[in-house]
Amino acid sequence: MWQNLPMKFRFGLIIGLAVGYVFGARAGRERYEQIVSAFNAARSNEQIRDATDIAERSTRGTRAAAGRGIVLIADTIRERAAR
Repeated sequence: MWQNLPMKFRFGLIIGLAVGYVFGARAGRERYEQIVSAFNAARSNEQIRDATDIAERSTRGTRAAAGRGIVLIADTIRERAAR
């Protein structure tokens, strides 16, 4: 998997993970608890739940079509590779 990624991307990904780890370690457990608490409060907010439901319903058909397209492309690639 890693072999197919460009070197710049791999380097950027590693740097990003390292920076995230350092900042996360400095923030500590207290900040983590604050973030989790804020996430749970937002998730239980009625307006946010309504907006999420609307977004889910409005994108359902598009997501299904994209999934079918991906399956079709994968099948085509598999058939061509078998030749």
